[in-house]
Amino acid sequence: MDITTNYLGLSLKNPIVPSASPLSKNTDSARALEDAGASALVMYSLFEEEIIEEDETFDNLMHAQALGSAEADSYLPLPDCYKNCLELYLEQLGKLKTSLEIPVIASLNGTTNGGWIEHAKDIEEAGADALELNIYHIPTDINESGTDVETRYIDIIKAVRQQVSIPVTCKLTSQFSSPAHFIKQLENAGADGVSLFNRFYQPDINLETLEIDATLQLSSPYESLLRMHWIALLYGQTGLSLAATGGIHDANAVIKLLMAGADVTHVCSVLLKQGAAVIKDILEEMSRWLEENEYESVSQLKGSVSKGKAINPIAFERVNYLQVLQGYHL
Repeated sequence: MDITTNYLGLSLKNPIVPSASPLSKNTDSARALEDAGASALVMYSLFEEEIIEEDETFDNLMHAQALGSAEADSYLPLPDCYKNCLELYLEQLGKLKTSLEIPVIASLNGTTNGGWIEHAKDIEEAGADALELNIYHIPTDINESGTDVETRYIDIIKAVRQQVSIPVTCKLTSQFSSPAHFIKQLENAGADGVSLFNRFYQPDINLETLEIDATLQLSSPYESLLRMHWIALLYGQTGLSLAATGGIHDANAVIKLLMAGADVTHVCSVLLKQGAAVIKDILEEMSRWLEENEYESVSQLKGSVSKGKAINPIAFERVNYLQVLQGYHL
């Protein structure tokens, strides 16, 4: 059974790729993912805000040191013993590259076309096999148009593309007015792939304190259906690598997303819930299903139930909305 796949020009032994999570912050947990069968690993994200805040803090400390007395200098960090978040990130990237045989995909998370983008070159030089851009932007400004939002993404892709030669993929939210058209624009801007879809973490209101609570809800299997739907619509319309992320908890979801046209499936919540060993279980179940249904490879499966190849392609469009509602009985 050939379960290999190609993602961002990387030849992978299977389509299971752990997405950005705290598991990549520790080489032992990362190695456990590889031992369980992960074909590549996306690192935790390096955030634009972290870089900017540390740069400002460092500048303030150095300014205070310059103004202070000589006796106080030793209490402030000196440049040769200070490691900022970028240096720590590059250090961990190096450890992962040394410890793992599978490709390591770095992750940059930001929202502006600023100086943080220049660190993409540092990441490439540290050995990253590819770079995922997680442009986590919520347009709260009432004067910011949909075109403005899309332009923000495109400008960041172009700026990063000028910095690096390694493959670059973009993790997207589903909340665009015309995702297919926008993804084509990203391809024209130099992206090599897209990951569908990012999950916006919703704040909650604490009724006792009236404060805003930051809550983390792990994904549910139902969420994978939105990813399957759009990947099935996109397959064959773009040359980009397609990754599915969000709600992938078992072999059935992986198989369906491959049928829709995904090159890889990113897993995270299921790893946090059940541990790295679940990857082995998913791969075994997937391989067994392929054999029982007389598939010889993942390549044969890929895109076989996309819109262009489905028995009833119109079911992916608006008519399905009507059928579902009319088919429901109280």
